[in-house]
Amino acid sequence: MSKLTQYVKQWILKANEDLLVVERLTENEIVAPSAVCFHCQQAVEKYLKAFLVANEVDIVRTHNIEFLLAECASIENVFSAINPKNLSDFGVDVRYPGDLYIPEESEVLESVNIALQVKNIVNEKLKNLLCD
Repeated sequence: MSKLTQYVKQWILKANEDLLVVERLTENEIVAPSAVCFHCQQAVEKYLKAFLVANEVDIVRTHNIEFLLAECASIENVFSAINPKNLSDFGVDVRYPGDLYIPEESEVLESVNIALQVKNIVNEKLKNLLCD
């Protein structure tokens, strides 16, 4: 397995861990809604960075989902159809006291759906690489 493949798989593994947290926090009811949205943002960021790394694009140190989607869309147009809503805001902006924002249930579910959509697209686009 090449170093590139190993590195991409590490990004995917970390993204999957974020989604596992989301799963646990939404199993029976939505627990800690801002934490769920944070982990959705983190998962999306990592999946998109995995895609960029797999395509040998130098990744920029950013939490901006819109920027990362645009970078991915320049390689595969399917990413341009994803509307990230305000997912980027959950990366840093609402993580500290004074910036407290508790998302509504509909916003939490929307964040989960975006994360799953991105996961599915990245897994589909990288399936040959990830099968190694």
